[in-house]
Amino acid sequence: MKVIVIGCTHAGTAAATQMAKLYPEARITVYERNDNISFLSCGIALHVGGVVRNAEDLFYSNPGKLAELGVTARMRHDVLAVDTEARTVRVRDLTTGETREDTYDKLVVTTGSWPIVPKMEGMELENILLCKNYGHAQTIIQKAAGAKRVVVVGAGYIGIELVEAFEQLGKRVTVIDNTPRVLFKYLDREFTDKVETELEARGIRLALGQTVTAFGGEAGKVTRVVTTKGQYEADMVILCIGFRPNTELLKNQVDMLPNGAIVVNEYMQTSKPDVFAAGDSCAIRYNPTGQAAYIPLATNAVRMGTLVARNLVKPTTKYLGTQGTSGIKIFDYNIASTGLTEQAALDAGLNVKEITIEDSYRPEFMPAYEKALLKVVYEAESGRIVGAQVLSKADLTQSINTLSVCIQNRMTIEELGFVDFFFQPHYNKPWNLLNQAGLQALGV
Repeated sequence: MKVIVIGCTHAGTAAATQMAKLYPEARITVYERNDNISFLSCGIALHVGGVVRNAEDLFYSNPGKLAELGVTARMRHDVLAVDTEARTVRVRDLTTGETREDTYDKLVVTTGSWPIVPKMEGMELENILLCKNYGHAQTIIQKAAGAKRVVVVGAGYIGIELVEAFEQLGKRVTVIDNTPRVLFKYLDREFTDKVETELEARGIRLALGQTVTAFGGEAGKVTRVVTTKGQYEADMVILCIGFRPNTELLKNQVDMLPNGAIVVNEYMQTSKPDVFAAGDSCAIRYNPTGQAAYIPLATNAVRMGTLVARNLVKPTTKYLGTQGTSGIKIFDYNIASTGLTEQAALDAGLNVKEITIEDSYRPEFMPAYEKALLKVVYEAESGRIVGAQVLSKADLTQSINTLSVCIQNRMTIEELGFVDFFFQPHYNKPWNLLNQAGLQALGV
């Protein structure tokens, strides 16, 4: 069996590694246009802020490890075209310029995503940067050394993590987003109000509800960002607007969503049975709505890549879907969310209710205790839980993993009230916060 893997970050690395273990007789070739694999881009802000000193520590595999498993890793090779009918790929060696054709029995497309880059005046100016891969991380570190005024465009997870990192480096930071609140996709207002208060208290300028329209500069370098509401001085700009799937190779050959995300079944097969896909190039089943959605997360990618390997020869292990569960640490706050926010649920046309509680996470007789803010969103008629968020200076983020399981298993708010959770004063109260949410929703 001859297998070709296109792209090798999270999904590709997981697929290649597991395929080599499950099918030692297979001839597995990985084509990767970069000179590295498995870079954890979610750690870039930690590297920028000095928490992670060496960017090399953000790799968890390398071509040598794949070679030890018998995988042929062809780095700096760009796949130019795929023919799913002829089962061929055309590849260019970026070092020599040579182009050749290769054949496959099974194709694994793990081409990932790429930052959205707007087309607007001034984009050619120096010091307007992206934040995705190892090369970007090194460039940001290098350019930040000489920058005093940093503008981050995009107030999602990556943008806000960079905002924190730059503030800790002593930069004057502005964050711009066209939504009315930071972290709009992940948190409702009760939570973002606290985050915004913390950001502003540290001197970070919030330019929300406005869209970037142009960049201005002098001597070829960016000096200002122009928006629909004003101008902001900048020595460096980081674009964190979002991502789109890298799927041009399979355009008009397999089923895709309108944004280009590849549609796969529960066994990671595309509409061409011998072509599999995983990671940021794919649409996935979003359990809160039951619909296909584009949710690029490393956690989804490694799960899907592993499932490709398990299902490569025959359907074996089903994908369970995702809740889009994620977490972030912003200064002293530990924050996590899963599923739909209340706003997102309403936008999706769901009839939902919510319960929000703010309480000490452990008994007040303990020497110290922190407040915790928890919100659970559930369907009004059925009580099915569809989303949750938590925020505290204590690390209670694992409670969101618990609620992610609840959503996946279609549990109700009533059932949550009576789940068996342990009690120990070091960690919680006799009625766990999650129990409290369920009970209060029932009026108990």
